[in-house]
Amino acid sequence: GRVLVLRQYRHPVRHKLWEIPAGLLDVPGENPLHAAQRELYEEAHVKAEDWRVLTDVFTTPGGCDEAVRIFLARDLSEAEGERFEVSEEEADMELARVPLEELVRGVLAGELHNNCLVVGALSLTAVLGGDGVDALRPADAPWPARPFEA
Repeated sequence: GRVLVLRQYRHPVRHKLWEIPAGLLDVPGENPLHAAQRELYEEAHVKAEDWRVLTDVFTTPGGCDEAVRIFLARDLSEAEGERFEVSEEEADMELARVPLEELVRGVLAGELHNNCLVVGALSLTAVLGGDGVDALRPADAPWPARPFEA
């Protein structure tokens, strides 16, 4: 019932924002699941046993072609090995596990602003109140916006 979130400073908006672990696809054609697993390890030093596609979104289709795949990663545990060395804006990240209901309240109260966190929290609420996690697409589902190698 809790969601792992990170708080970090984002210079373009000059605020510290609560976010879900996220990152960029480093190479064209990179498998988004592998990138998500890497980012979860680097930012939170955890791994997940169960991965599903929660939703795919274009963040600002009127202005750019950025596409984001939001995964639901469950059954988290501490990752093995050394922690990833963070620097710059990641150096003072805060980590928390927050009840989903609290995140939704924060979204609706105008306190949480990161689009991936907003979309992810509201989507997960809809999934849990609807057909359930088992109805979600598998983690390797096709993604036409960003084709990848399996």
